[in-house]
Amino acid sequence: MEKRKKLLGELLVEKGILTALTVDRALEVAKRKKKRLGLILEDMELITGEELANVIAHQYDLKVVYNLSKYSYPKELFDIIPSDAALQYLVFPLKLDGNKLGVAMSDPTETKFLDNLAANQGYTIVPFVATRDDIHAAICKHYFGQKMERTGEETILIIEDDEFMRTFLREILVKHGYQVILAKDGMEGFKEVISKSPHIIITDKEMPKLDGFALINSLMTLPETKSIPVIMISGVLSPEEEVNVFDKGFFDFIRKPVTEATLLSRVKRALRFGERRRS
Repeated sequence: MEKRKKLLGELLVEKGILTALTVDRALEVAKRKKKRLGLILEDMELITGEELANVIAHQYDLKVVYNLSKYSYPKELFDIIPSDAALQYLVFPLKLDGNKLGVAMSDPTETKFLDNLAANQGYTIVPFVATRDDIHAAICKHYFGQKMERTGEETILIIEDDEFMRTFLREILVKHGYQVILAKDGMEGFKEVISKSPHIIITDKEMPKLDGFALINSLMTLPETKSIPVIMISGVLSPEEEVNVFDKGFFDFIRKPVTEATLLSRVKRALRFGERRRS
C-alpha cells in the first residue's frame, strides 16, 4: 500500500516551524479566501519563502534551487516558456538537456501548463522548487531586463505618454507624500508593475505599444498583479467604453482635465481598497 503523502500543515508542525493551532487558523483563512495554505502563510509572514520552499521540496521529494536571477541562461529557454506563461504560472526554465527541461516552480501541484507543454512539445519536465520571490526576480531580470524592487511605502505607478500630464500628476502625489514611479507607455508600465509591484496604478487610456485596456487585460491574468487597484484617466471615452472600464477590472475612472482634489480622493479610496484586499 502506497504511503500517504503528508500534508503541508503536518510537515510545518512536525518540523517545529508552526504550531498546530496556527496551522488550523491559517487553514480557515485559506478556505475563506480560496487560496492555498502556503500562499496564505507566506503572505501573513508566518513563514519565510525559504522555509516554505524547503518544506514543499521535502513533501514532494524535490530539490530546491536558489538565487535564480544571479545565473545566465540560454535564450532558447525563454522561447520555450514565454514571459506571459512564466508570470501566470510562476515558473522559470532552468536547463534543457536533450528533451529534459528543468523548471523551477513554487507550487509543484500547479502542473497544467507544464503537462500541456510536455505533451505538445515532447519534453520531459524535471521539476525543482524555488521561492516565489526567487522566481519573480528571475523573470524580471531575464525576460524584462528589470531588477525586482519592493518598498513598504505607498507607491503609485503613473503610466502616461504625455510628459506634461506625467509631471502634473507626479508633482501632486509627491507633494502629498506618495512615492511615484513613472512610465511613458503601456509596455514600459507593464514592466514596472512586474518589477516593483506598486500599490496603485494610474494609467492613460491611449498609449503607444500597450493601451489602457490591453494593460488591464494583461494584469488581470496574473496572480501577482490582478489585485492591484488600477485607475484609468482619459479625456475621450464613449458611454460604452466607460461601462467597459469597470467590466474589464479597473477600480476607478477619472475624466480629464484632472483636478488635485479628485486625484487625491480617488487615490486614497484605492489605497483603502487595496489594504482591505490584502488583509
